[in-house]
Amino acid sequence: MRGSTRGARKEIVVFVYDGVRLMDVAAPLEVFGTATGLGGAYNPAGSGNPAGPGGPYDTVVCSADGGPVTTSTGTRLYADMAVAGIADAHTLVVPGSDELPLRPPPTGLLDAVTVLAGRSSRVASVCTGAFALAAAGLLDGHRATTHWRHAAALARRYPAVTVEPDAIFVRDGRTYTSAGVTAGIDLALALVEEDEGADLAREVAKDLVVFLRRPGGQSQFSVAARTPNPPHDGLRELLREIAADPAADHSLPT
Repeated sequence: MRGSTRGARKEIVVFVYDGVRLMDVAAPLEVFGTATGLGGAYNPAGSGNPAGPGGPYDTVVCSADGGPVTTSTGTRLYADMAVAGIADAHTLVVPGSDELPLRPPPTGLLDAVTVLAGRSSRVASVCTGAFALAAAGLLDGHRATTHWRHAAALARRYPAVTVEPDAIFVRDGRTYTSAGVTAGIDLALALVEEDEGADLAREVAKDLVVFLRRPGGQSQFSVAARTPNPPHDGLRELLREIAADPAADHSLPT
């Protein structure tokens, strides 16, 4: 990482490819785009800030050759530029796909990630994008996470990576990895907070109607999600009340 870049305009490169999961792309773009839209309030005209009014980020969607890609939903995404057009990015974001846990990344994808990572100050993945980072050797000797469903496969395929299967996101050095899909929002909010401070990150979260930021080490599952649903109506209602207000007195009369 370079020195402090607070207030400086930062280029966020999101790398896309055929089969990429659409939400993995859209979630970080929405966070960084919202931060940029709201950034004028924290970077007013006349402040002398090198970024100027209007926010801290330039977001770029990049594909290997600059052409469009087809996402996992069938939606076509149009790239802003090719890998060759990226000279010096602040942050590279590599989204995931359903295919990455099943087989090694195609050579073209792996080459693109390797080149872009070498031109970026920090590198992040969303969901199974961690498989691409690991295949490029970027996670060797580092802690990382991915979607809970594929954490064991990541650990088996890349034993040099210390996989934390239950974390929402993990930062280790200049690499950042996140759990499945919506955890990309948590990761992007954490990056905004790291870059520009808690005030802007809080406003972004409020605008998107999400938590400010779930701690990275928080479980990918809530206790309620891991608890079997009891068959009896009375017990189900009691468990709902306990979950809604754990500190209340839920004892039964004797």
